[in-house]
Amino acid sequence: MAAAVTESKVFRSLTSDSLVYLKTVSKSACVLLALCVLLGCSSADNVYEMEEFLKREYSLTKPYQGLGYSSSSHWDLMGTAMVTTDHVRLTPDLQSRQGAVWSRIPCYLRDWELQVQFKVHGEGKKNFHGDGLAFWLTKERMQNGPVFGNMNYFTGLGVFVDTYTNEDKNREVTHAHTPCTCTRVYPYVSAMLGNGTLSYDHERDGRPTEIGGCTAMVRNVNHDTFLLIRYIRSRLTIMTDVDGHREWRDCADISGVRLPLGYYFGASSVTGDLSDNHDLISMKLYELTVDKTKEEVEQREEEEEVTIPRVDNMQQFIVEVQEEGMSGVQYAVTVLFSLLGLGVLGGVVLLAYGRWKEKSRKRFY
Repeated sequence: MAAAVTESKVFRSLTSDSLVYLKTVSKSACVLLALCVLLGCSSADNVYEMEEFLKREYSLTKPYQGLGYSSSSHWDLMGTAMVTTDHVRLTPDLQSRQGAVWSRIPCYLRDWELQVQFKVHGEGKKNFHGDGLAFWLTKERMQNGPVFGNMNYFTGLGVFVDTYTNEDKNREVTHAHTPCTCTRVYPYVSAMLGNGTLSYDHERDGRPTEIGGCTAMVRNVNHDTFLLIRYIRSRLTIMTDVDGHREWRDCADISGVRLPLGYYFGASSVTGDLSDNHDLISMKLYELTVDKTKEEVEQREEEEEVTIPRVDNMQQFIVEVQEEGMSGVQYAVTVLFSLLGLGVLGGVVLLAYGRWKEKSRKRFY
């Protein structure tokens, strides 16, 4: 009997210890699971692949199937751009070349993120290479021009990777005796929003119309280089990953950016007297789903449709609306016809006066 009681106590003791152990293990497992979830969420923010949001119809990725020759491709080639197994070479390391690739499908996404992988490399030494490449979301497409291979006075967004400084060189020529106080280091990433009337000033590296930018050492590096362009809730964000750390760095952040829908994505490059290889490896567009409050939904519904790109509270995008009235041409035409009318009226009066005088003379005789 005593042995049975002792065994029962031992069993209860073991059972109690087991329960405590199981509870401890269970709590530890919960903590580990929570940490894994948090770490997973944290790392997910830095991962480049988000397949659930990837919009393939707006993306350009390997193996570039049908690009340049198939009617089923979503992209068109232009100029010197050519397709290889590893990249789309917009321009080779040769002088006076110009190439581009443009989406055939207009984009109607309100909130999106574009991740670009590219490579700039060549034989030219420091300050003897150029000119750079650009990424576009514009109303126009497939247009040759002086702005990194695209037209000037464009309508939409341009993000430029400028590898050669023109303004500093011009300043050295015109003011050789004056030390340069420039703080900009090249290569340089900058953004410009065009409304069809703004010109990109090539001689000044686009500074008068720049809305944001940063230095990005992208040329002749031994690792992958990336650019991120995000547009969400009328906020434009540009980030770079050019250090080989697979980590995004802030470049520009502009609020109040208004972009119309139905524009085309593209990429272009140009070389002049100086040259480089400008390779586009991929352009991946992700649709961003944004949780909106009821007030935000109502506000978006009440907003007028954006037809011309602009940045709120930025002077160069403020269009002065004149009161209704005659323009200069209309005023000149009005004055001209008024003078002609007075001339005709004066002629009629003189003619009537002459006839009256003649009749009066006949009555006198």
